Amino acid sequence: MSKLQPVRGTHDIRGEQARTFRFIRQTFEDIAKRYGHEEISTPIFEFTDVFRRTLGEASDVVSKEMYTFEDRGGESLTLRPEYTAGIARAFISNGLQQSLPCKFFGFGPMFRYERPQKGRMRQFHQMDIEILGVAEPQADIEVLALAATLLAELDLMDDITLEINSLGDQESRESYREALVDYFTGHKAALSEDSLARLEKNPLRILDSKDEGDRALVEKAPRISDHYNAATKAFFDEVLAGLEALDIKYTINERLVRGLDYYSHTAFEFVTHKLGAQGTVLAGGRYDGLIEKMGGLPTAGIGWAAGMERLAELLSPDLVPDDRRPISIIPVGVDCQNEALKVAQKLRAAGHRVDMSYRGNMGKRMKRANRASAIIAIMIGEDELARGVVMAKNFDDGSQTEIALDILIDYLKPYR
Repeated sequence: MSKLQPVRGTHDIRGEQARTFRFIRQTFEDIAKRYGHEEISTPIFEFTDVFRRTLGEASDVVSKEMYTFEDRGGESLTLRPEYTAGIARAFISNGLQQSLPCKFFGFGPMFRYERPQKGRMRQFHQMDIEILGVAEPQADIEVLALAATLLAELDLMDDITLEINSLGDQESRESYREALVDYFTGHKAALSEDSLARLEKNPLRILDSKDEGDRALVEKAPRISDHYNAATKAFFDEVLAGLEALDIKYTINERLVRGLDYYSHTAFEFVTHKLGAQGTVLAGGRYDGLIEKMGGLPTAGIGWAAGMERLAELLSPDLVPDDRRPISIIPVGVDCQNEALKVAQKLRAAGHRVDMSYRGNMGKRMKRANRASAIIAIMIGEDELARGVVMAKNFDDGSQTEIALDILIDYLKPYR
């Protein structure tokens, strides 16, 4: 039988990485709550139509990357490739239109069938922020401020740049789309196969092309800012003014776009040079047309998602607190096992992390306590129990102290 391995593009999260993930998640949750967001957890799989309708049939995610399967009832289901569509579905399903504005945060695994590489997995983890029901630019400023606060508290902002753009309102966007179609139609012979397919359905996505020939054409393509109307310009100016008021530095990147029609106005990415080609660590934008596209009433929306794996790669290990060191309980002889279990249970109830030694002689049990990085070993023997005491060994200074059982919890309070 061959050795069992994790599926390609997945990984086990344990040890230092688990501590790092927990630290990032707890930091994120604390900040999201400070900004007034409520936690939401949507199912890991949804009806396929939830993603097909929102991400677009022609998108790479839908056409190449989704994990889609038919269940035993004949329904087409898909493991979620991103969070926003599921949250939008939950908003509609739960009748939250009367509860606006809605501010959500979430965390969990996502799934995309991609070529595994540094910073990109087939099962990956994202943190997500959404605000629904606020059409004003203050929502854009707030989600950007939340993102900047998270990255600052993770001590990452020195290595990360905020790139921002405006996709404009529907009128501006349509004008720009026509200009792109005219431009790229005149250069069809030089376009890649993928970009030729996008030309009719989704010309803005050509601006994202990684093909060298496409990129050379993109450099001379029309600029979206030349097609802003007065309303778009005023909206974008207000977002930028808000960022400046909060001292959040940014760079305008006019090639930063979102290809689907329900996106509008602000689009942004926080990028780093430290992860090679996979430099985006947090990205989002405004999607005022999404809820309506999914069958709900017209509802403004804006949000972002950040990849846990990429943030964990960037994070300094010195920032991640070590787990609390345990107290090791060592029964000396089989007759003391039950008393040792009672002591362990009382200490856990008092808030201590406790490691129980199950087998072996005293030497082996002490070695286990050392491997567990125990701060103190509580040795429980028959003679000591007869006198109502235990022996406490401090691993840091090597001292041993006899402690009365009835004051043990008080004695150990400093180590909780």
